[in-house]
Amino acid sequence: MNQYPLEPLFGRIIGPFERFLRQTTAGGIVLICMTLLTLAVASSPWGDAYRHLWETPIGIDIGPHAVKMPLHVWVNEGLMALFFLLVGLELKREIMVGELASLRNAALPVAGALGGMLAPALIYFLLNRSGPASAGWGVPMATDIAFSVGILVLLAWRIPRNLIIFLTALAIADDLGAVLVIALFYTQTIDMMLLGVGAGILSILVLFNRGGIRHPLPYAILGVLLWVAFLRSGIHATLAGVLLAFTIPARPVYTPHQFDEQLKEMRDAFHAETVSCEETDTPLGVYRMSAIAENLEKASSEVQSPQQRMEHHLSPWVTFAIIPLFAMANAGLNVLEMPFREVIVQPVTLGVILGLVLGKFCGIASFAWLAVKLRLSRLPRGVSWRHILGAAWLGGIGFTMSLFIGQLAFAGRPDLFENVRIGIILASLVSAILGLAWLYFSAGKPGRSVPNSGPCAAGSEGEKTVPD
Repeated sequence: MNQYPLEPLFGRIIGPFERFLRQTTAGGIVLICMTLLTLAVASSPWGDAYRHLWETPIGIDIGPHAVKMPLHVWVNEGLMALFFLLVGLELKREIMVGELASLRNAALPVAGALGGMLAPALIYFLLNRSGPASAGWGVPMATDIAFSVGILVLLAWRIPRNLIIFLTALAIADDLGAVLVIALFYTQTIDMMLLGVGAGILSILVLFNRGGIRHPLPYAILGVLLWVAFLRSGIHATLAGVLLAFTIPARPVYTPHQFDEQLKEMRDAFHAETVSCEETDTPLGVYRMSAIAENLEKASSEVQSPQQRMEHHLSPWVTFAIIPLFAMANAGLNVLEMPFREVIVQPVTLGVILGLVLGKFCGIASFAWLAVKLRLSRLPRGVSWRHILGAAWLGGIGFTMSLFIGQLAFAGRPDLFENVRIGIILASLVSAILGLAWLYFSAGKPGRSVPNSGPCAAGSEGEKTVPD
């Protein structure tokens, strides 16, 4: 019998999807707390000082070149580029090995995401057909993955696991649509020369990928240069994060079989060293043992692709630092002095609220039904239509991405952006309550996990592994 059982010694091994769900839930809680704290501070006597803080100009001078922007712009266009880098990494993973990898599996969440973008935009447009307010049609199109999936996981004991996977894939497909909307409709005047420079940098990054360069430093350096080129060209700089993500190598140095063979060799070598130095309790003086341990650490790193490692290391920073900072910079409403009765009937506010709450629900549910009715897809195992309807309500939580598009659409109209922020916060709150209540009272018996079809079919937590 093994004297040192593996699980208590090293901790339970969890798969990437379970780790994602835990982190997303915790991130959603942190985001809720940070938003409430921001609203409280902005509504306090220190509210004006708080808002002025985010207008503080900060610059970087390198010789004759300088980049100087207010603090909130650094967050929105600088740090949020890392958020979009993570979005791109998640999207690439889903397309390669996840729910978006096969057309039949992808059809349902993609159809839901498409309907969840078209219906809200149409509702907003019907209420704001002309004038400056018409620019906000993209605001209610987005679903916040941290909020929506995080809230859904709170009911994980009552709903089927495949519903969480469905909503996650839908939110990621929705993020792709939001990125395309930003790229096509929310860009400034384009400087073609700097855009060409960005295209050249992107080409070099692709060559790095094809050439087998796996160290993160070259990608980081050129990624920063790509961000600067996009920032100066007029195309929104955060798109550099998405494009950079698609150049990060997805293939590891070692295949699983090669890694397994190395493990056997190093285990035998390490065992031989432990037998030869039984007299001592410390391996510090046994140099060969240290070398074996270092080689094991290196091999463990190289059996993971650079994309996996980057996503793993970047995700906590985005979830627990960048997104909360974005909420602090953009959700600073003085709710005590806000004339809600006047603002809530404004066409912009109504367009956002009705678009997110009703538009998302109707669009996601109807397009998902069409995909199944036309036999383009099927409902996931264990998921019924009442579950899909509950997820459709949660799709109306559009906090982070909606705020981001809103500040792009109304950069020169702070009065309209105030209306947008109120609409987003109220709509997200209503959608969360409706989704939770719907799923809690209609889900029936507690959901249970759907078993995997095989050890290599869906990883340890229902997620496929990256191919060789």
